[in-house]
Amino acid sequence: MTQTNIPMDDFVAGFSPQGLPVRGRVIRLSEGTISPILNRHAYPDHLAEILGEAVMLSALVGSGMKFEGKVLAQAEGDGPVSMLVGEYTKSGGLRGYARHEPERWAWLNKVNKGDKPHMPQLFGATGRLALIIVHENTDLKPYQGIVPLAKGSLAQCAEDYFYRSEQVETKLRLSVHRDETGAWRAGGMMIQKIAGDDARGDTEDGWREAEALFSTLTNEELTDPALPAADLVYRLFHEGGVAMDSDAQALDDVCTCSQERLVGTLQGMADESLRDMVEPDGTLKVDCQFCSRQYIIPIDEVTSAAN
Repeated sequence: MTQTNIPMDDFVAGFSPQGLPVRGRVIRLSEGTISPILNRHAYPDHLAEILGEAVMLSALVGSGMKFEGKVLAQAEGDGPVSMLVGEYTKSGGLRGYARHEPERWAWLNKVNKGDKPHMPQLFGATGRLALIIVHENTDLKPYQGIVPLAKGSLAQCAEDYFYRSEQVETKLRLSVHRDETGAWRAGGMMIQKIAGDDARGDTEDGWREAEALFSTLTNEELTDPALPAADLVYRLFHEGGVAMDSDAQALDDVCTCSQERLVGTLQGMADESLRDMVEPDGTLKVDCQFCSRQYIIPIDEVTSAAN
């Protein structure tokens, strides 16, 4: 295995199994990222796990971008969970948020006897997963691909997305769990088939071999703090060797909210709606859904009379 300076946690990195038509990425999240993101809100454990999966998905996809911007893995529907979004920015910032109905969630948990729900149970018949790519250059329109949330797990739905929207065969595994101290850990891995060409020839047999090796991966291995991610990748693909990218990206719990951005959003609302929200002291108090930071903005700064 090519030796690289891969950190233990809170990073995403690419790798290339030698002799196989595969490109891959691996991610590990812990105290600097996923734990504060999930502990910031009082999510039920299984919902927190799925939100953590969405955060990892956004980073696995976004870290491969060659331009500045962000990627959102966003799930919506009419089930107990109405919205869930994980977001990655090219600078390495991660954030996530989920919105659910506690009473419907409690009923679902009772029906499932505490087992982790599948996607149609969570998001209902209208559930859909969108991967949204937003360029930092505002002259370029965002790209959005959508797939139904019809499979059991978010990872399986994402595999469908890559096959349908990008015609790329993909295998994905995402694992999130909370330890006895209340801290969260997460790990994920994605491999994608490289298409055959005149130089490579047919890549189908090589891809099937890679799929078979990938199928041996366990959730416990993905999050094991005693098993470095580089060692895990080598364990899977050691027969032919594997090269880890030297540019592993550090990740952090960073929200992109700001007062300037919020003021711009509020200025786009009708004055009547804004005045319905105003506090007795003449301010608007708005909490960021992602990081829970509260902004206090004088009403006069956002009404049309101030513009």
